[in-house]
Amino acid sequence: MFSGLLFLALALSIRKRKDSEFFPISVSQELKGFAILTIVLAHVAYALVSDSSFLNPLSTMAGVGVNLFLLLSGYGLIISSLKKPLSIWQFYKYRLSKLYIPFWICLVVFFALDFFFLHINYGWSYMVQAFLGFFGHADLYLDVNSPFWYFTWIVMYYLIFPWFLIKKTPWLSAILIYAFTFAIIKLEPPILNQVLHLYRVHIIAFPLGIILGWFLNGSAPWTKTKEFFSKVKFTNKYQKILLQIVSSIVLIAGIFYLDKHSGVGEKPLIEELISVATCLVLIALFLIKRIEIKALYWFGFFSYEIYMFHWPLMYRYDFLFKFLPAWLALFLYLLVFLGLAWLMKQGIEKISRLFTKKA
Repeated sequence: MFSGLLFLALALSIRKRKDSEFFPISVSQELKGFAILTIVLAHVAYALVSDSSFLNPLSTMAGVGVNLFLLLSGYGLIISSLKKPLSIWQFYKYRLSKLYIPFWICLVVFFALDFFFLHINYGWSYMVQAFLGFFGHADLYLDVNSPFWYFTWIVMYYLIFPWFLIKKTPWLSAILIYAFTFAIIKLEPPILNQVLHLYRVHIIAFPLGIILGWFLNGSAPWTKTKEFFSKVKFTNKYQKILLQIVSSIVLIAGIFYLDKHSGVGEKPLIEELISVATCLVLIALFLIKRIEIKALYWFGFFSYEIYMFHWPLMYRYDFLFKFLPAWLALFLYLLVFLGLAWLMKQGIEKISRLFTKKA
């Protein structure tokens, strides 16, 4: 039932793709929408319901979703840095504010709700570390919001990115950033003991995103690739359509195959390589399609806000699973998440405009 509702909503939101760019922002947002759905569905299937087969196979790609977010973050940062260079201070002011402001709002709300309604006292040390953005463990049931382990990891990337940025050779920046994160994993600092297992399977995606951004942003290999494909001529439009259909089928089959043989439980490197390969196949599929899936676009547009509040809302403050069938409750939650994310984004934008006018 849930799959039927979800796919119906996605199908009804399909529009003809109008942009002519190779990797437009709309595709990036759709990919983020796909990523946040995989994460939300995995949290439901493996932490909220007693039978994890409830959402299988929709819920089996959370690791891919996280890596997809990291890859797209690396891609977006390098593209924007090459097009509009910023000083380190400007970079921090612009980028970190976008990360921290929604994050702080969610922390204040959930700390207050937990204290007044559930009588949970996290302690000053935990709260100070939380507001700084550091989470040394990711307990689904005890932390204020266990998905915030990812916030610590992405903030680390944002902090080191401008220092490792080499505009003439971005690929070298990617290698240096990977080496830095690899060193952290190897050193195994005690303060990160409880989250290192999560970091170990998410250290390739961000640097790979930087390399992808460099490659598609006028690099010599990409220029030669475009020149090669520009020589390919189709005698009629049906050949091109047939090629797109066959390519899509092959890529979808590849995604299902990689998902079934995900490497979860094997060595971290194997698991991440398969996960990153799945990300690349997904990106290829989204790039060749000639349609837009507006529902995915809006989930992607609000993905950061949804990431911020979805787990505490479903776990500690659930108001749908208690009273409705799981399939219906989950579908309604997705609609609620979109509404709350819209309100949150609107509120932050209005506050930002107010402070900008005063300044």
